[in-house]
Amino acid sequence: MRLLLVEDAALLGEAVRDQISEDGHAVDWVHCLDHAAASLATTVYDLILLDLMLPDGQGLDLLKRRRQGGDTTPVIILTARDQLSDRIDGLNAGADDYLVKPFDLSELSARVAAVARRYTGNPNPLIHLGALEIDLANHTLMRAGQPVALTAREWALLEALLQRPHALLSRSQLEDRLYAFGAEIESNAIEVHISRLRKKLGHSVIDTVRGMGYRLGQA
Repeated sequence: MRLLLVEDAALLGEAVRDQISEDGHAVDWVHCLDHAAASLATTVYDLILLDLMLPDGQGLDLLKRRRQGGDTTPVIILTARDQLSDRIDGLNAGADDYLVKPFDLSELSARVAAVARRYTGNPNPLIHLGALEIDLANHTLMRAGQPVALTAREWALLEALLQRPHALLSRSQLEDRLYAFGAEIESNAIEVHISRLRKKLGHSVIDTVRGMGYRLGQA
């Protein structure tokens, strides 16, 4: 997935960015509402991690404007505000989840995954695809009863295909899901990840439409 992190605290922002990146997701990190608005105007995100108290205003105002404009991008609020009334205000404004600082980074990862599953229409973390048994919550995968280890990038690529099982995703779309702004991307990076996934999961797990992109096949 590609996430937008809106957080002005340097240490926390770095920790969250590194955690989500290690999970295999692309993270664009901005420090204020103006930069968040600029990023949202040019990039499609799968999820937003939003602080409430920012140098140039309240994150809740950004959330309200997005929801009033019809935007349905999932949002998880990250804030030091721990009053029940604050949580209610955030959820009523359209947030999908609310995490109070300080929080455990592994819990953040779990909540990100849970919200993403709900938005793809399948809240069940267990997926069966041919001989594959995929546990998205615990990042474990079995092929014909045998465990298969995937890298973070391979997991992110597989999840992108699983979220849109009938869609054809271009190389640029997959790059957007895996890499943040400014990241150096080898010209054949996606092809390399696809090839490695096929070796581990079976050649037919991913179909190639030459010159157009990739889609989920049958394991």
